[in-house]
Formats: sequence, C-alpha cells, structure tokens
Amino acid sequence: MCGIVGIIDYKQNSSKKLLQEMTDTLHHRGPDDSGYNFVEKEKYQLGFGHRRLAIQDLSSHGHQPMTYENLTIIYNGEVYNFQEIREELEILGYNFTSHSDTEVILKAFHQWGIKSVDKFRGMFVFSIYDKEKEKIYIVRDRAGVKPLYYYQKDGLFLYGSELKAFYLHPKFQKAINRDALSLYLQFGYIQAPHTIFQDTYKLKPAHYLEYDLNANSIEIKPYWNIVDFYQKEKLDISYDDAKKQLEEILIDSFSLRMVSDVPIGTFLSGGVDSSLVTAILQKNSDIPINTFTIGFDDEKYNEAHYAKEIAKYLGTHHTEHYCSKQDAMDIIPQLPKLYDEPFGDTSMIPTTLVSQVAKEKVTVVLSGDGGDELFSGYTSYGLFDKRYEKIDNIPLKNLLKNILCYIPDPIIKLQNYNEKYYLKYLKFKNILEHQDIANMFKVSNSVFTKYEVEKILQGRYFFQKDINYKNLHNLEKTMVSDFKGYLADDILVKVDRASMSISLESREPLLDTKIIEFASQLPIKYKQDKKILKDILSDYIPKELFERKKTGFGIPINDWLRNELKYLIDIYLDDKLIEKKAIFDLKYIQNLKFLFFQGKNDDDKIWIILMFQMWYEKNI
Repeated sequence: MCGIVGIIDYKQNSSKKLLQEMTDTLHHRGPDDSGYNFVEKEKYQLGFGHRRLAIQDLSSHGHQPMTYENLTIIYNGEVYNFQEIREELEILGYNFTSHSDTEVILKAFHQWGIKSVDKFRGMFVFSIYDKEKEKIYIVRDRAGVKPLYYYQKDGLFLYGSELKAFYLHPKFQKAINRDALSLYLQFGYIQAPHTIFQDTYKLKPAHYLEYDLNANSIEIKPYWNIVDFYQKEKLDISYDDAKKQLEEILIDSFSLRMVSDVPIGTFLSGGVDSSLVTAILQKNSDIPINTFTIGFDDEKYNEAHYAKEIAKYLGTHHTEHYCSKQDAMDIIPQLPKLYDEPFGDTSMIPTTLVSQVAKEKVTVVLSGDGGDELFSGYTSYGLFDKRYEKIDNIPLKNLLKNILCYIPDPIIKLQNYNEKYYLKYLKFKNILEHQDIANMFKVSNSVFTKYEVEKILQGRYFFQKDINYKNLHNLEKTMVSDFKGYLADDILVKVDRASMSISLESREPLLDTKIIEFASQLPIKYKQDKKILKDILSDYIPKELFERKKTGFGIPINDWLRNELKYLIDIYLDDKLIEKKAIFDLKYIQNLKFLFFQGKNDDDKIWIILMFQMWYEKNI
C-alpha cells in the first residue's frame, strides 16, 4: 500500500525538488521507502513520485518508480493473484528479480497492454509511462478501493492518491466547485468524478485514463462495469448449489488476501459481513487471528459485546476499545486534514480509532465492506422498493407533480407547522421529480433536501442522476446506485483515509472481482436481506450470535455536539465567520443551530455544515 504523485507540466514550472515535496506529503501512506523520477523533455516535464508501505517483498527490489524497457510504473495497492499471473508470464519468457506484485503488473502491461487489467484481482491505482508511445496510462480498480485525483488546467496535469499533494504546486488553484458542494450537502460526500475544487476530478472506479503527451490530450474509458453482469441471464442454479459455489469463491478470495509478509488482522463489528470474513479466515488458520472492535458506552450504538461473543466462539485474539468523548475530541480536529475534501460520515471517527488500535498489533487488516451493496443488506432497499411501488401507483402522479411545482413552498407552511413533516413533504416533492427508482432512492437518502440546498447556497443546486439501467430488478438498481456512489465515495474513502493515516493497509475481501460478478448474476431472492451470506455464516457460528436488527457504525455525535463538543459549533459556525466566507446563507445556518439546540434536528445536518467549515479553515 502506497501513495503516488504524478506531474505533466507543459509550462515547465515544476522541478524534482517540488515533486519530492509533493510526494512526501503522503509519507503516512508509505513510510518505508520513497522514489522520485523527474524527466525534462523539450515540450514538457514529467514527474513520478512514490511512497511505499512494504507489504509484499520487504526488500529494496520492490522500490518504485520501477522501470522495464520502455515502461515506468508507480503503483498503489495490491494485486492478490500476482503469483498466478507471474507463472503465466514466466511461461512466456519473462524473468523476475523481485517477489513484488509491482513487477508483475509492469510486465503484464508490457505483454498485454491495457487488457492486462482484466487479469488483476485486487485493489489498485497504477500509472504506467510508455516513453516510446509517449503516453501515460492511469488505471483504477473496479470497486474504487484505492483513490485517484487529477487536476488539469493551463498546461498542467497533476495526479495522485490524495488532494493534499497538489496544494504544494504553485500553479494549483483552490477554487470551490459549487456543484460538488451541493452534492456534499445532500449526501455528506462528493461523488466521482467531482471534487470540491474546480478543474479537479476523481478517476471513476473501473476506468482508465490515457494521456497522449504529444497531443496534450486525455481520454477516459471504462474497462469493466458491474451492470454488465446484472444484465446477464441469471444463473440457472439451485439455492444449495449457489450457496456451495459462493462459499468456495469466498474461501478462495479471502485466502488470497492473507498473503503478506507482515502481520494481519480483521475488523470485527459483530455484523454478518465482518463475522463471515473472520469465521472463514479463522477456520483456515492454524493460529488465532487478531480481531479488533470499537464499542460505545451508549447501548443504542454499542455492538461490541456481540463481536466479543463471536470472537470467543471462533477463538480469535480479540481486542476491543470503547470510544470515549475524549477519543472523539482528539480525532475530530484531525479529520479535515485526513480527508482532504469535506466529508460528513460520522463513522469516520470510530473507523479512525479502530485503525489506530489495530495498528498497534498488525500492518494489514481485513474488513467486511461491500456485503450490503452486493447482497441487499440495507433495510432501506426493501423499504424503498415497497415505497416506490406505492409512489408508482399514485393516480395522476405526473399531474400531482406538476401541481406541487406551482405551489410555492412557503404556502405549505402553516402557522404551527412541524419542521420535521414539512421537510418530509419537500423530500417527497423532490422524489416526484424523478422517474427511476435509483434516483428516487438517492433523494430519499439525502441529508439536506433540494429546497434546503437552494436556501443554504442561495439558489445553487446540483444533482447527479444515475443512469436508468434496463432489465434490472428495482432492488438491483438501488444496489448498483450504492455500489457506484455510496460504497465507492463514502465507505471506501472513509476506510482508506482512516487506515492509511497511520500506515495501516485495509483490504476488502468481499469486493473481489469473482464475488462481485457471481453475486450480480444470482437470482435476487437468493441474496435479498443477505439470505445466502447468513446461511453460509450459520455453518460457522450459531445464528443467535448474529441474527438481529442491523445497525450502522453510528456514534452519539449530536449528544456530544450539544455538550462537550459544543465549542466546535461556537467556533466554526460563528455568525461572523459564516458571513465572512459568504458561502452559506447566514439566516438559514442560524435557524439550523436554533433547531439543533432545541433538540428538533438530529439528522447530522449540523455535523455536515461543521465538517465543511472545519475543512475550509484548514485547507483554503
């Protein structure tokens, strides 16, 4: 696991010293080694920087940038089936000087070009410079586990693992992208390809960017799409055979992720996904594996005792830590620097904390991320499917939508209106503006409604629509929407930044390509509410240890913000500060604070605004 930085500069304002400084902002992603290549051409300058966290082949043979003939690579991630690909390349006549997957990727690209990515099972972002073709290829993994940002303006192209590396370049401009800010207010994260800055983007998962250095042009193409597998004919298979085949794929995928030259553990929440990962790994391990859990004193949020019971049953070496208010107070000031962009998922606090706890004993940790999106695990999927059916059956629905559009929202506000129900009305009105369930689902999950965003940003609103995927079950449409949005740009971002902030590699075994593709082709009835995963897990641990109502990785953040952490609101949501920045409508923020301290607003709205304000103060 590593951090990468690249520079293409046609105005020649860069230098090797600048490249080194930019790359070294990512020291936390790779404290074990560093490398910098800077190339001066007649038309442009090229820079390739790398920070290494040594996981495979701890020797200097894994050093990057790595060159083979006309190709140079910088790479962040893990390709878990590299041994298999290496054997195939050796048959073709390639020799290897290291035991690293980096060398395998480089020589696979030499042999098969961009099609080599079809062979890779893992999490990765790699950049390969072909000096003969004068092209640079940047490739991101299928699920988006590893991040890649890029900036293009006035003859300068920067790319890297985190935005903070760009800040040091004198020609990088920090201009706020108001469309991205609108997305952030709605969802608490910014969906690719957008970022908080203008002229700055995220490379979408399962895409590659091809940069033609002669033409100074880029082309971005997909190389894989989960929808293709959903749209295939469903597997004609019995439930028992599906369960058996899936378990075999799980065991294979999980085992691949245990290959490492450093200690490994798992995050164990006590839920189905992390319990399944832990149970399968422990059954196939000769020694107790390390498991890590975060608990809370508030029982409404606490699942640590469930994780402890499962760990005891499986015989793991278990560590639990209870997240205190002091822990939160220590972590929150770090968040704007860790996440680069405004990020509002409150579970980043316990995720950061459990990463810190795990790092004391291991260098690699496995999580259960992806299970909900692949196996219909969120209760909201089923609930919204039923709600969509009711909405779809509303008589004269389009007429109702048009009528509501012409009714000014303030008229709906009665003298003693209830704020909660008024906002539900506004969300329902916004839902009716869409036809497809995926976009309706996104609106239903928004934190701030369209009306609120327009008020806060004084008229600005932007919504990124999902494509209407044909021939998919309604549940599958919502799952695809989350896979491409919420999973990639919230869940995986949260885990990547939290773990890499202290040089801990996090692996997501449920996001193996074979699992994704197999799950996508299963009949929906086999996987709804994680039926098939739960039945597999019940062969490893008793059902009573994991069968219960699903809870998220939540924390009592609003209680803390009204008490011990109130000083953050006093500082960052101060009237004068809001007015000075002129980004948010002051009166709306004042009303939001009033409702919050009256106990009438507990849906993370204050936290979303607070995280933006803190980010702005520390990054602009």
